[in-house]
Amino acid sequence: MDTWHPRDLKGYGRHPPDPQWPGGARLALQFVLNVEEGAERTVLNGDAGSEDYLSELPGARQLLGRRSYSAESHFDYGARVGFWRILRLFAERGLPLTAFAAGRALELNPEAGAALAELSHEVAGHGYRWIDYRDLDEETERAHIERTCRIIEETTGTRPVGWYTGRVSPNTRRLLVEVRGMLYDSDAYDDELPYWLKEGGRSHLVIPYTLLTNDIRYVVAPGCGTAADFFGLLRDAFDLLRSEGQDRPRMMSVGLHSRISGHPARAAAIARFLDYVADREGVWICRRREIAERWTQLFLRPR
Repeated sequence: MDTWHPRDLKGYGRHPPDPQWPGGARLALQFVLNVEEGAERTVLNGDAGSEDYLSELPGARQLLGRRSYSAESHFDYGARVGFWRILRLFAERGLPLTAFAAGRALELNPEAGAALAELSHEVAGHGYRWIDYRDLDEETERAHIERTCRIIEETTGTRPVGWYTGRVSPNTRRLLVEVRGMLYDSDAYDDELPYWLKEGGRSHLVIPYTLLTNDIRYVVAPGCGTAADFFGLLRDAFDLLRSEGQDRPRMMSVGLHSRISGHPARAAAIARFLDYVADREGVWICRRREIAERWTQLFLRPR
């Protein structure tokens, strides 16, 4: 059995632990902004073809050996426009988020890293490239992790303590456990609370992520056609989790992408949801590292 990637169907069962969120909050609400633009597949990055995954381009297909100017400009919009719009929405309300940042994206656009740091957002690692790491050998992946940590530190002034690859290899989690100062990873979708994994005397915290309350629902089926659809999805999840949190405090993640939710017609959903949750009692809007720090304090790292 691979203890870093278990099939644990029992989980916390009928008696999940009480995370005792600050202020007696019923719900820890955490927003993630994925910063990937420039790190996607393109011949400019030495790839055989162009990006065609989660694309909004009609009839998108990978162009082997050639640049796809349309695909590139779609990603470029996220970096040039969408990223700044989403940051403004959070800054106007004084709310924090966690960025899952690909190293190559910050390498090409260091101003994004500087802005995230200035606004006191957390920047976690998201691989050096926005690619499928199952296709890379262990040494290359280790080098990518080290390079990404270095780029994040150079652009933000702080080393990452969290990580989300998205498309992991069998080696990813084991390599992360070796990294100095790494508190958690989010490469799991199997729970609504953090949990510990352990192997060979080493323990590691997993803070699960989500692909449902995530704006990729605009580009995959069954999807959201409008901002109203996405707002309704977020609102319904929030209302139920907050209600359940009266007895069992919960956690909710929201995943965003600059090139998706950064468009005005979709950014409206984010603005509306931020305003919806702002006046609700019992909600802790936080960074992912704060969840990791609290969990580590309350539920000691297994030995």
